[in-house]
Amino acid sequence: MFAVIKTGGKQYRVAANDEFEIERLPGNAGDTISFTEVLMIDTTIGAPFVAGASVTAQIVEQTRGPKVISFKKRRRQNSKRTRGHRQDLTLVRISEILTGAAS
Repeated sequence: MFAVIKTGGKQYRVAANDEFEIERLPGNAGDTISFTEVLMIDTTIGAPFVAGASVTAQIVEQTRGPKVISFKKRRRQNSKRTRGHRQDLTLVRISEILTGAAS
């Protein structure tokens, strides 16, 4: 069984015991979180969300993504600018997918 959830402005296809990184969510390692914005479960498509469905997950760790360098240079003006960015991420493990009636 799989589900499509929406979090952090992105959509993820998840199944039980999947581990993946999402945008930072508040909480510590070991905390349980629930995603209620479920767009699809197997062949059931929501409009926009599946009624009564939720996906529970456990936070594995809070981490950061790779450093991204943004370098801008304007030719013949002796002008340049370097900026770096590291995105805050949360590593989660999907525990179970709950439909309206049963898991």
